[in-house]
Amino acid sequence: MARPRTFDEERALDAAMRAFWANGYEATSTQDLCDATGLGRSSIYNTFSSKHELFQRALARYMDSMTAGQVELLEDAGRAPMERLRTLFARIVDSEFECREGEHSIGCLTVNTTVELAGRDPEAAEMLARDLAVRLDAISAVIRSGQSSGDIASTRDAGDLARFLNAVIGGMRISAQGGADRAALNSIADTALEALTH
Repeated sequence: MARPRTFDEERALDAAMRAFWANGYEATSTQDLCDATGLGRSSIYNTFSSKHELFQRALARYMDSMTAGQVELLEDAGRAPMERLRTLFARIVDSEFECREGEHSIGCLTVNTTVELAGRDPEAAEMLARDLAVRLDAISAVIRSGQSSGDIASTRDAGDLARFLNAVIGGMRISAQGGADRAALNSIADTALEALTH
């Protein structure tokens, strides 16, 4: 009979996610994961089978949480489309100052993984592509709604504008990792949103 696990798998997954988020996939060693989770190597491998599987589960957990929150905000029909987009950007800026190590943000695990692994890890690339599609769909829908109501003046294709805003958000995340302050990030956000109203 299998012995019951004596640890909280969800808590261990959160701890591993934080380690990968702060350090990246390659730079996070098995020992780092043991230190972060409080588990021994055998427990990690018995539960998650490999560092790569643990990473995939941590990335999926991160994307499920972050993307669900963003989509919920973007689908809030009680707010005007531009207000939803402004709130999204405000949340992005706030998150960069909630997740810091010293003077620098640890960024976004999705953006970090795109930079580190998307070009050489097909499974991670597929996960990232699915997550991106969900976010772009939600942003596009808000933009189309704003264009219909007159809240958004730009007549560019909603999908193109969504990709533009997503690229700006990724750039903001990387800028925060480089040490950009809140005023700089807010200025970038304001500039991007102004592009929708002209």
